[in-house]
Amino acid sequence: MLALAANGAAEGLWLRADRQTGGRGRQGRVWQSPPGNFYGSTLVRLRSGDPAAATLALVVAVALDEAVGVYAPGADLAIKWPNDLLLGGAKLAGILLERAGDAVVIGVGVNLAHHPADLDRRVTSLAAHGPAPDPAEFAQTLADTFARWLGRWRGEGLGVIRDAWTARAHPPGTALAVNLPDGERAEGLFERLDSDGALILRLADGRVRAIHAGDVFLI
Repeated sequence: MLALAANGAAEGLWLRADRQTGGRGRQGRVWQSPPGNFYGSTLVRLRSGDPAAATLALVVAVALDEAVGVYAPGADLAIKWPNDLLLGGAKLAGILLERAGDAVVIGVGVNLAHHPADLDRRVTSLAAHGPAPDPAEFAQTLADTFARWLGRWRGEGLGVIRDAWTARAHPPGTALAVNLPDGERAEGLFERLDSDGALILRLADGRVRAIHAGDVFLI
C-alpha cells in the first residue's frame, strides 16, 4: 500500500491479504498471519484542515469496534489506547499507522478464526467466542464503518471521535502500565484523552501525565 500511495493511489483503496509472510505489529513485532483472519490496509490522503494525522488511530479504532460488534453483538469489547481492540480483556485486533508524505496507510489485523497461544499477553479470536465471519465479508463491513467515521472526523472534528472512542474504551480509573519509547515505565489510572488524543494518566502521587507514545498494558 505504501508503494501504491507513492504512485498516486487514491484515498479509500483497501488491500486485503488471505495470509501474510511478513506481518508486522507496532515496534517491528511479528504479527502471526494464518488464513482465516483479517489482514487489510487502507489509504487516507491528508487534506488542509484535517485533524492531526495521528488521531486517525482513534478513528479506525472506533470503526473497528463497530465492525466487530456487527458479528459479536453484546460482546465485551473495549478499545485500549493507542491501537488495540480487546475482547473479554484479551487482544483481538491491532492497528498500525505509517505515513509517507500526505498519505497515511492504516493497517488492521483482526483474529477472526485463529489466535496465537504463545505470546506474553492475553490474546483471543472471534471464533473462540462464537461464529467468525469470512474475512472478505468482514473487510466490506470495516470499509463501510471506517468511511463513515472518517467523514465525521473531517466534517465534525476530533471531538466527536474522541467522545466515541471514550465511550468504547477502558473506563476512567482503569489501572494501566505504559512502557515508554525511552525505556521508562509509568503506572497510573486512566483519566481521559486530551484534546489531541494523548492518554492522560493519573500517577500515584496525584500528578497527571500526558502519554503520546508507548505500549499500554492493563494491570
